[in-house]
Amino acid sequence: MGKVRRGGYVFITWKGDHSPRHVHVYRDGVLVVKWDLDNSQPMIGKASRRVRALIEELDAEGAL
Repeated sequence: MGKVRRGGYVFITWKGDHSPRHVHVYRDGVLVVKWDLDNSQPMIGKASRRVRALIEELDAEGAL
């Protein structure tokens, strides 16, 4: 499991989780979006521009 805090959000990934590769994004303990990293689209919920930018940044850093 990978857990990263950034910009007031918590980004969680699980090693060996089901496909497609994705990240769960929480704010104040509530799921904001489950983001498909392979296809760059939401699986559940909606992602603001800020959340999408943070996901791209973390993915580029290799944190997701």
